[in-house]
Amino acid sequence: MKKTILLSILAISAHAGEWPNWRGPSFDGSSEEKGLPEKVSVADAKWKAALPGPAASTPIVSGGKVFVTTTDDEAKKLFGLCFDRTTGKELWRKELGSGYSADERSNFANPSPVTNGKVVIFHFATGDTAAFDFEGKQLWQRNMQKDYGTYAIQWTPASSPLIFKGVVIFQVLQRDGAFEFGGNKKGRSDGPNDSYILALDAASGVEKWKRVRPSDAISESLESFSTPMPWTHNGRTELLVTGGDCITGHSLEDGKEFWRFGSWNPEKIGHWRLVTGPIAGDGVILACAPKRAPVYAVKAGLNGQLKEKDLAWTSSSEVNSEHVSSDVSTPLFYKGRFYVLNSDRKSLACVEPRSGKLLWEHRVDGGAKIEASPTAGDGKIYFQDFRANVTIMAAADEPKVIFSGSMAEGEQKDVRSSIALSDGELFIRTNGALYCVGKK
Repeated sequence: MKKTILLSILAISAHAGEWPNWRGPSFDGSSEEKGLPEKVSVADAKWKAALPGPAASTPIVSGGKVFVTTTDDEAKKLFGLCFDRTTGKELWRKELGSGYSADERSNFANPSPVTNGKVVIFHFATGDTAAFDFEGKQLWQRNMQKDYGTYAIQWTPASSPLIFKGVVIFQVLQRDGAFEFGGNKKGRSDGPNDSYILALDAASGVEKWKRVRPSDAISESLESFSTPMPWTHNGRTELLVTGGDCITGHSLEDGKEFWRFGSWNPEKIGHWRLVTGPIAGDGVILACAPKRAPVYAVKAGLNGQLKEKDLAWTSSSEVNSEHVSSDVSTPLFYKGRFYVLNSDRKSLACVEPRSGKLLWEHRVDGGAKIEASPTAGDGKIYFQDFRANVTIMAAADEPKVIFSGSMAEGEQKDVRSSIALSDGELFIRTNGALYCVGKK
């Protein structure tokens, strides 16, 4: 389906040039942007804004403003920040929670903010969630763990909310019982630890619907850190959800399940948590199984419990490559192709959607792990590694590196933020700063 048709069907409220959520205006990492930079550096930045602490979250851009969720690693507090997109001046900040992290792998500011151009919502792994207008007036505030139960998730939650037609959607895929990890109690003992999808009114925070999402996975494999994706195919708009050893499609009206495919874990391995989100394009829906396992391509538009015959392809078949896999980074769909970033191989693979044919693979120089997700516009693909080294590649028939260079000032560690694209500019987050880079 062509991008213009997709955007029309989805009725996305974002104006041209906006990046309203983690995966951009079409929820797949891509943008119709033109005139984007072919190289980046700190010296090329139009502005730099200091951040009080690191986070994996991606900045979003809307209405002349840039919004960021962040930690303050000294004060051990959580903030939502708003910057002027032209100058980088901080316009307001809101303290929304306490704490910094629950484990050594990440912190509570994993989730990215989201907006519909009217309301901006900040959500943290602590469950602290709040909505504001663009001038910083608070509209509502809730703690999702207090309202819906303590998360039964071993590592720090990372799923970002999304807004679709005035409704903000949260995904909580978790274990089915309470447990202890690292000296901390996980899950609730006063009720069921169901996995669920939750929809709130974006303007008021009032619950619209909640749908339990069952799974026969076990232990940590029930957990998912992915973000759901809305998608329309042949007139049916649905919410794509990955986790619990399966991928499902749901109604956005009430969360009812249309279909599911699984399992990619028939042996019931207990530690196959899922990080990558779903991605869709050209009549195919991808789910990336974890731990170097294959990518599964599901034929769109089906119903019920799907079987192997309902797959378009898997990346373990003869026509593609076992190298097409992703344990962390959510793939990109851009100009009729999937781009799968493999953090273990440090490679980017270009895949034909309907056949799964591997068109090319490029091994990324540098040696640092990559857990950011690729984004694209103006014929270019952007991503950064753990040390804030940015790679720019051409979205072309053959692998071509346009640029590779560092955005690091001082030592950078575990940089996971994706790069946002807006009005010919890139918004790049490192551990201590947010940069705006555009063509001079």
